[in-house]
Amino acid sequence: MTKLAILISILLFSASAVPAQKPTDVLATAKGHKFTVADLSAEAQAEVAGAPADLKKFRTELLNEMIASKALSLEAASKGLTVGRLIADLKTTLPAPTDAEIKVAYDANKEALGDVPLEKARQPIVDWLNGKKHQEAVVKLVTELQTKYKAAKVKDVNAANLAAADVLATIGTDKVTRSEFDRFVKYDLYEFEAKLADDVLADLDEAIFNTLVSDEAKATGVESSSIIAREITNKMVDFSDEEHARLNADFGKRLTAKYGVALLYKAPEQPVETVSTDDDPAEGPANAPVTVIMFSDFQCSACSATHPILKTAIAAFPGKVRLVIRDFPLESVHDNSMLAARAASAANAQGKFFEFIEILYKSQDKLDTASLKKYAADLGLDAAKFDADMNSDKTLTEIKKDIADGEALHINSTPTIFINGRRIDRISVEGFKAAIEQALKK
Repeated sequence: MTKLAILISILLFSASAVPAQKPTDVLATAKGHKFTVADLSAEAQAEVAGAPADLKKFRTELLNEMIASKALSLEAASKGLTVGRLIADLKTTLPAPTDAEIKVAYDANKEALGDVPLEKARQPIVDWLNGKKHQEAVVKLVTELQTKYKAAKVKDVNAANLAAADVLATIGTDKVTRSEFDRFVKYDLYEFEAKLADDVLADLDEAIFNTLVSDEAKATGVESSSIIAREITNKMVDFSDEEHARLNADFGKRLTAKYGVALLYKAPEQPVETVSTDDDPAEGPANAPVTVIMFSDFQCSACSATHPILKTAIAAFPGKVRLVIRDFPLESVHDNSMLAARAASAANAQGKFFEFIEILYKSQDKLDTASLKKYAADLGLDAAKFDADMNSDKTLTEIKKDIADGEALHINSTPTIFINGRRIDRISVEGFKAAIEQALKK
C-alpha cells in the first residue's frame, strides 16, 4: 500500500542519473568491434547525455521533499500528532463534492466511462474528487508551513566538495546536513541510476546482437534474415513472446561466446543501507547471519499478503535468519493503523507479538478498539495490562521512533523490507530466498 505522497502535485519526478558518459566511451568490445555511446540509439544517447542535468534536478527535488517533510513534522509535533494523522485530519476540513463538480468530472471522462450512467459512476467520481481535494490541501498546507517555519536553503545541494556536516537547508530550528541528505536519498539515487543502466544495457545488447548477426551473415555467406529464421523463427513451436525471447537469448549467448563479447559498462550495485533493528519484536537467533527487517502497517493489505510469503521463505533457512518487525503505520490512508500498532506493542509486552499480528493481518476490516481487546483476550493476555500498555506514552514513543527511522530512510510505502541492509523489490518466496542466499554468501 502506497503512502499518500506528501507533495504529490509538485514533487513527483522521473529521471535517470548516472555519471556522464562521453560519446567515445567504450561500453563493450567484441571481435573486430568497439561499441561506444555513439553506437546506441538516438533515444538512448539523449538519455545518457541528459543524465547529469537530470541528476542535479532530481537531487534538488529530493531536498525540497526533505524540507517539506520537516515542515510537516514540526507542525505535527506542535499538535501532538504524527505526520500521517496530521495529513489524514485534513480530510475532515474538506467540503464534499457538489453535484455540479461530479457532473463536470463525469462529462470530462465520458469517453473513458463508456456507457456507464452517472448513477453508477457517481461513487468512484466522488472518491476521486475527494482524493484530489485532499492532495491539493496537503500541498497548500506544506506551502504555508514552509513559510511559517521559515524554510531556507543554505547551500546548493549539487555544489562540489560539500562536507558531511555542511548545512543544506534550515527549517525552524532543524537543519538538513549533507550526511542526513545522503542517507535520505541513497536508495532513490540507486534506483534512478539502475534505470538508466537498464535502458543503456538493453539498447547496447540490441546493437551488439545486430552487429554480430551481420558478422555471422558475412562469414557464412547468407542473409541476416536467413540466420534469424534458422536460429529463432524456424525453431518456434508455440509462437509465444516468451518462446521467442528464450530462443533469441540462447542465440545471443552463442554469438557472445563465439565473438568474445566483453561488457565494460556496469550497472550500479545496490547500496547497503544502515537500518537499525532498534529493540523491536524479533524471531530467530540474535546472532543469525541474516537479518530481515520489515517495516509494516497492520492495516495494509500488501503487508498481510507479504507476511506469510516472507515466513515461508525464512523457514527454508532454519537458524540462519532473524526477522524483525518495525512499525510504519500509514495513518494518512489507514484510520486504524496506529491503533493496531499500539495493540501489537501491548501484545509484545506479554510475549505474544507474532501471534497477535497474525490475527491483525487476517482481520484488517476489524481493527477498532473493541476488536483489538477481543483478540488479546482470545490469546489469554492480561486485559488490564494490555489496555494500559496500548494507551501508554511509552508505546506511542516507540512507534514514533520506528516511523522517524523509516522516514529518514525515505520509506514511503509498506511493506518495505531489508535483508542485511538491502531493500527487496521482488516480493515472492523465490525472491526472498534468492536475497537470503545472496546475503549468506556475502
